[in-house]
Amino acid sequence: MKQLYQQAIELLKKLISTPSISRQEEKTADIIEEFLKSKDFEVKRKHNNVWAEHIIDKSKPIVLLNSHHDTVKPVSSWTRKPYHPDIEHNKLFGLGSNDAGASLVSLMMAFVYLSKQKSTSYDYIFLASAEEEVSGVNGISSVLPIFEKIDFAIVGEPTCMNMAIAEKGLMVLDCTAKGKAGHAARDEGINAISIAVDDIKTLENYQFEKSSELLGNVKLTVSQINAGTQHNVVPETCNFVVDVRTNEHYSNKEVCEIIDKLLKSDVKARSFRLNSSSIPMTHEIVKKGLDLGLKPEIKEGIKIYIALLK
Repeated sequence: MKQLYQQAIELLKKLISTPSISRQEEKTADIIEEFLKSKDFEVKRKHNNVWAEHIIDKSKPIVLLNSHHDTVKPVSSWTRKPYHPDIEHNKLFGLGSNDAGASLVSLMMAFVYLSKQKSTSYDYIFLASAEEEVSGVNGISSVLPIFEKIDFAIVGEPTCMNMAIAEKGLMVLDCTAKGKAGHAARDEGINAISIAVDDIKTLENYQFEKSSELLGNVKLTVSQINAGTQHNVVPETCNFVVDVRTNEHYSNKEVCEIIDKLLKSDVKARSFRLNSSSIPMTHEIVKKGLDLGLKPEIKEGIKIYIALLK
């Protein structure tokens, strides 16, 4: 176990040193593929998703161990060099060290360890997925249909070793208010901004009927707006973006249909696929986590996470 621990640290340092911005993860995918091959696994790859399987008895439940190896871009406010894996006071710093490199190497070493055991109650698949930070179509969603079956998944993310048992869904709406162009000096035209403002006020005041004990209310946030071509022209269109976080009582499609009926603006969803998800408190792995002293928590992200159990 100590050897796997040291290998995890060295692998994480190597991954941090290698830029892996979402959709540009080729080099870290190469590193992960090389490491798994060095452990004598048959490694498979699609796009920048890399996985290995330990399936001995197909009658056993199959557990997916998954985390992602892409990162966001480093911001200008970084006080450290993002691609320098520095260890200070027993802490490892660097872009992706926490989200989600630590989870990734921990799950990978757990997979290596479990696969070497003579007898286990489960079979395992380890998947290092790509494009997680952008919910990309060439990420995990492009790989899951390949697997014959998955009975359960543990997805690693920074949760302070708590179990994330539920999360809101995510949907992005592109809305377009349509008016009529005119000259600002004359009493003509229909200002699309005014239509958009009315719609935005409607969204701010609207309350969805069904609230959730775990996730609360459906949340609507207008996060972007754009209109106008020059100061003296009444804008004929105004575009605004709505960030929608749904609870388990509504599908994303249902929420989109409700909003579409509320607004004068045209409403178009970018995707319906990221619905709310949760795992029951009565599930055996949640109960096991509680026995180990882990706490359940709610994630505001885009997938359900179950923290890696020690």
